[in-house]
Formats: sequence, structure tokens, C-alpha cells
Amino acid sequence: MERIVRHTGTVSEPSLEMKSSQIRWRESVQSSLEVTVVFTDMQGTLSALKTAALLARGLNARVRLIVPQVVSYEVPLNEPPVPTGFMEQQIGHLVSDLNVETQVNIYLCRNKKESLLRTLKPHSVTVVGSRRRWWPAWENRLARQLRRGGHEVILTETE
Repeated sequence: MERIVRHTGTVSEPSLEMKSSQIRWRESVQSSLEVTVVFTDMQGTLSALKTAALLARGLNARVRLIVPQVVSYEVPLNEPPVPTGFMEQQIGHLVSDLNVETQVNIYLCRNKKESLLRTLKPHSVTVVGSRRRWWPAWENRLARQLRRGGHEVILTETE
């Protein structure tokens, strides 16, 4: 299976910079439906991506992975603590086995939740991955906040 990878970068507003990688498989069906995955950590995101891929195949949709990367106010927004090239490489490994059209958006931002609320399309089907814990994790609070914002949220848990 051959992958086509295209990288673009744009600045959408002063406090938010986006770096986008579009990964498409030639066998994929073109669709306007989208299942959005929010990057939490590698393990949680892998679980969320698998769930999103199953949903996307059933709906003939594509998967969009949003990776908000927080940059401290002490440094310029375009100088993240982890280089975006490294993030793209790590994320590329996560999405390579999905066999579904996947768009990866890496956002350099100051506030993760505000950036997510701005970048999600209205009424998005969103999958958030979390590790199972006995206390409420930030991912659970994020899912509740996204639901209040009108999004359909699926919370997946890993061990």
C-alpha cells in the first residue's frame, strides 16, 4: 500500500499556528464525513484512532487527528519545546496502520482547550483517548467541555 504525504503550514491567527500533514491512501473513498480524534498521549490516541478508524470505515468517512502542542508564553509561538518534525514522525507511525484517509493537524497554541474549541467543526464527531484511572482525568473534563460545546464525543479508555 502506497502512502502519499503532503506537508503545509499556515498561521490562522496570532495565538495559534497550524502545521498540517495530509496522509491519503489510494484505496480510500473520498468523503466529506469526518471523525475527529484529539491527541492526548500516545497510548490513548492509538486507542482513539482505532475506534475512529472503525467508525470511519462504517460511515465511509475520513479521520482527522488534531494535535494541540502547547508552547509556553516565555518563548515565541513558532518555537515549540518539541520540534514539529519530530511530532509529525511520531504521529506518522500511529496513523500508518489505519488504512483509512487521515489528516493530521498539529496546532502550536498557548491553551489546549481553547484551541480545540476553535478548531473543531460545529457538531463534530470526536474521539478522545484516555487511560483508565480511578480519579477523573483531564481527558474526561475535556470530553464534558466538548459535549457542552455541541460536539458528539466518544471517550475511549485504555489500561
